[in-house]
Amino acid sequence: MKTQERGAAGGGRTAALPAPGGDRLPAAPRERKPALAALAVLLVLLGALGATVLVMRAGDRVEAVALTKRVPRGQPVPQSAIKSVMVAEDSDIEYVRWDQRGLLTKYRTATDLVGGTVLVGSMLTKDKGLEPGKAVVGLSLKSGQYPPRLEEGDTVSAYRVGRSASSGGDGGSDDETQGGSGGRSNSGSAALAEGVRVQSISKDGGDSVASSGNLPVSVVVDKSDVAQLTAAASNGEVSLVLDSGSGG
Repeated sequence: MKTQERGAAGGGRTAALPAPGGDRLPAAPRERKPALAALAVLLVLLGALGATVLVMRAGDRVEAVALTKRVPRGQPVPQSAIKSVMVAEDSDIEYVRWDQRGLLTKYRTATDLVGGTVLVGSMLTKDKGLEPGKAVVGLSLKSGQYPPRLEEGDTVSAYRVGRSASSGGDGGSDDETQGGSGGRSNSGSAALAEGVRVQSISKDGGDSVASSGNLPVSVVVDKSDVAQLTAAASNGEVSLVLDSGSGG
C-alpha cells in the first residue's frame, strides 16, 4: 500500500526529457531594414563630401600685397615697401591684391602700419591725412639738429637753437634765452612746437645722409605754431628732439 502511494507521488513528477542532440528550435529570421542602411550610407557620403569641400576651400589662395617695412599714417605706400604673399581667400576680407598694386599711388595709409602687414582696403584712404587745424612745415636740418635715427611717423618737439636763441632778442630775459654758446638751448627754454609729427624725410643714398648736406624734413604742426617755426627754420635755427615713447 505504501509502495503504491510512493509510486503515485513520484508519478506526479515527470522529468524533462532532453532534446535530441543538436536539435534546436528554429530562430525567427532577422528583419532587414534597407532604409536604415541607405541612410547610413548617405550620411557617410555627406561627411566625406563636406570634408572634401573644406579641404578644397582651404586650398583657395589669392596673391595679396604685404608690407616689408613700416609706413606711417598719411603716407603713400611705396613700391619698394611691398611684396607678394599668398593668403587664404575670404569673401569677408578685402585684401589689396597683387594685381592692384599699381593703384596704391592714389591712396595713403589711414593709420601707422608695420612691416609684415597684409594690406586690406580699410587701411587705405584717399584723404591726404592732414587733420583740421594742422599744417605742414618744411625744415632743412643740419647734423646735430635732429636725432640720428629719426623716422617718418615719429613724434618730436621743435626747439630754437643758434644765435637768436642765445641772444634772447632784447637782452635775453624771455623764456627762449639760451645759456652758453654753440647753439645749445637752456633747459628752461620754451619749445617752438610740441607734439610734432614727422610726415616725411628725404634721404639721399639710402638710410644715410651725406655729412656735408642738410636733411629735408616735413613736419605736421598746429597752425598756431607755423609762424614762429617757419621764422626759425628760415634761419636754420630749429632742432628736433624725439619725444618719449616715439619709435626713433
